Amino acid sequence: MSNIIIATTQKWNIENSKILAEILSNYNIIIYDDKDKLLYDDIIKANPEYIFFPHWSWKIPVDVYKNFTCIVFHMTDLPFGRGGSPLQNLISRGIYETKISAIEVVEEMDAGDVFLKESLSLFGGAEEIYVRASKIIFTKMIPYIVKHTPVAIKQIGEVVKFSRRTPEMSELSHDMTTNKLFDYIRMLDAEGYPKAYIKFGNYKLYFSRPKLTSNGLIADVEFEAEND
Repeated sequence: MSNIIIATTQKWNIENSKILAEILSNYNIIIYDDKDKLLYDDIIKANPEYIFFPHWSWKIPVDVYKNFTCIVFHMTDLPFGRGGSPLQNLISRGIYETKISAIEVVEEMDAGDVFLKESLSLFGGAEEIYVRASKIIFTKMIPYIVKHTPVAIKQIGEVVKFSRRTPEMSELSHDMTTNKLFDYIRMLDAEGYPKAYIKFGNYKLYFSRPKLTSNGLIADVEFEAEND
């Protein structure tokens, strides 16, 4: 039985790996959920047919992608949107429909040849979007690649690069419109991401679960003292 490695740390991807194991029942699915364990000496023992990287934020070792078929999934219609924080960069630009690009891992970030793309809606909270993307990746994209071995093609079009967002960029601005506030809160509302916040005296107020209403916006808020 051939091996497939899934390198991911998100709980929704790990859960969907179980579904993938049922779809690709003639493959053994191995999960790497720790970036520090993605080592060539360990991987070579498994000799995987593919290594898939859904929602992976770290540099992949050269000896790994040079010696194995490594495919990363990026949440933009490449070559538009190479770089970090794609979901947040898209929504902050008012873009609400995108593609998930399955690409070959190469030295330059997000510059590899494209195996296939699938459409993705960016409506809803960030975690909801990530879960939606995960379902597409694990039930459609990975099975298609494994079963049909598509030939990857060069990226076509103008290269537009995104910068990875920092926690300080999660602070809400007083001049934001209601719709902009809604977008900023929802695009950061996921496990492991710095939530949208404002400073209020000795507190930071963190916002989640936003909802537009006829009068404006409602959201959950958490008060956190900066200096106890």
